[in-house]
Amino acid sequence: MSRAAWSLRAAALCAAMVVAAGLAGCSLWGGSSRPKPADLGPVVPLLPVHQVWSAHVGPVAGLSLTPLVHGDTVVLASEEGGVSAIDARTGASLWSARLGTALSAGVGSDGQYSAVVSKARQLIALEGGREIWRQPLPAQTFTAPLVAGARVFVLTADRTVMAYDARTGYRLWSQPRSGDPLVLRQGGLLMAVGNTLVAGLSGRLVGFDPDNGVVRWEAPLASPRGTNDVERLVEILGHASRVGTSICARAFQAAVGCVDAARGALLWTHAAHGAEGIDGDDTALFGTESNGVVQAWRRSDGAALWSYDKLRYRRLTAPLVLGRSVIVGDESGQVHLLARDDGAPLNRLGTDASGVAAAPVVAGKTLVVVTRQGGVYGFRPD
Repeated sequence: MSRAAWSLRAAALCAAMVVAAGLAGCSLWGGSSRPKPADLGPVVPLLPVHQVWSAHVGPVAGLSLTPLVHGDTVVLASEEGGVSAIDARTGASLWSARLGTALSAGVGSDGQYSAVVSKARQLIALEGGREIWRQPLPAQTFTAPLVAGARVFVLTADRTVMAYDARTGYRLWSQPRSGDPLVLRQGGLLMAVGNTLVAGLSGRLVGFDPDNGVVRWEAPLASPRGTNDVERLVEILGHASRVGTSICARAFQAAVGCVDAARGALLWTHAAHGAEGIDGDDTALFGTESNGVVQAWRRSDGAALWSYDKLRYRRLTAPLVLGRSVIVGDESGQVHLLARDDGAPLNRLGTDASGVAAAPVVAGKTLVVVTRQGGVYGFRPD
């Protein structure tokens, strides 16, 4: 592995990793100075977009944040324990709650019930803006809960998957699983596909019966390699692409691949080196590699379609596919709109300088971007 490749891998690991025994003194760029991103030049707005509102929810820098969208509503959480619902049409607050405890992961919501996880290892459920119950968890959690079918599903850092009754907090089942000594301090994969709960566990997609936790199938995207725990770390990242029963996801710094969740069959997998999830549609997938290259793959077989390297050395979020655009945020707070067909730049939007905290989302006709300081920005095309 080259010095530059190792530096990029070390940066992603140090930024995202939790070591069970503890980790001290991690140098992000392998002891060398960080490569300087190229100047992007003036904005040429080939796709005119303007900011229509802004709001604030509190800092999110220490929170594994997953904004949840239901129609024109965006549900967000802050590290300090706030949970808020915002009307994406106007930026107005629909409801908010203050939980009085720092949060590690959120938000899961089905529009009626919402759920977050505290740093004190508590699963906290709300109905509207009212807290209705708390339950202790066996381990830290960095993946937002999944709320579906009047149940709350949780994936903890020790790779235990659990289900709770959304109304009462009663634990319905728990499925523990042994895992590697290292985990990532970022969201993993937890989603519903029909009547199957799909979780990412140590490089594998695993399908569970949501009623009782019985494993229905397993499909490996990547296998651990290397001679030490750091090199062997393989995790499935959150922010995956689902079209019908096809789920395409990224294994941290290892691979991108697709699985048929109806059969639990691996469709394809290809090597890829990124530390953020992916997005896609019925024909293509898009991801950001650890060196800042934006990459497109054909969904049917993983063949490379195009790459865009003008954002190299900018730490990028997972992408959002929206119409003819692929949208990514960066650590300086800029939002880049690239052409879906070839990656050509279409526009560049500004937020604040704290950096974009999570992959952008779309609610109704509004593009919503959240920054690390808790700024929330709504954009619409002209």
